[in-house]
Amino acid sequence: MLQRVSLPEDSQDNQAVVAGGIAADRLRSIIERVERLEDERKALSGDIKDIFSEAKSAGFDVKVIRTIIRLRKQEPGELEAQETLLQIYRRALGM
Repeated sequence: MLQRVSLPEDSQDNQAVVAGGIAADRLRSIIERVERLEDERKALSGDIKDIFSEAKSAGFDVKVIRTIIRLRKQEPGELEAQETLLQIYRRALGM
């Protein structure tokens, strides 16, 4: 959404605040907030990678841990339905 700001035409301060009808300070603030969050996300991703490395060095199967984390995010009813279908499909394939 484009935000337009109406200021008097004769104001000299308009050049710093508005460029092409866009509130420059507001735009700068939004961009800087996104940049900070991206930096935080990068740091968190590194932390998560370190935890998985720790789990692997402790002898845990990281692939299984990732599966458990994914399963824990699901609703109990959805998880139960998925497990039931998995059992049915495995039996159908003789597994």
